[in-house]
Amino acid sequence: MGGDPIVSDYGMRAHWEHFAHEADMGVRGIGPSKAQAFEQAALAMTAIITDPSTVKALEMIRIECEAPDDELLLAEWLNSLVYEMSTRKMLFGRFAVELRQGALLGRAWGERVDPERHHPAVEVKGATYTSLRVALEGGTWIAQTVVDV
Repeated sequence: MGGDPIVSDYGMRAHWEHFAHEADMGVRGIGPSKAQAFEQAALAMTAIITDPSTVKALEMIRIECEAPDDELLLAEWLNSLVYEMSTRKMLFGRFAVELRQGALLGRAWGERVDPERHHPAVEVKGATYTSLRVALEGGTWIAQTVVDV
């Protein structure tokens, strides 16, 4: 199972996927740019909770994060999204990320949780440092970690 691919200017399809991990769930974002891999990792996290295509882009929130390296920045990004989902009682189904020297400027579009339409499966508690990795492999960026559910 994975997300609908998005064709980029580079001719590569950005997408997300889940990977097996003991009691928690691994999320992996894949894309032709590091920013797209971060966006896809966020989409993979949403897909643990509900089908992202059911989330309407009714409200946009901004998220700014800083970290000393790409891996910690990914964890900070995902944990910031978890915080926003929890405090705002929202789900997000669309993301835009800009990366600049240890800083992330992100936007997330979504709506308040509608249990009858979204059928939330689980609650994501946060991104962990388990299997945390951001790397360029053969021209493709991978951004992955394990989230606590």
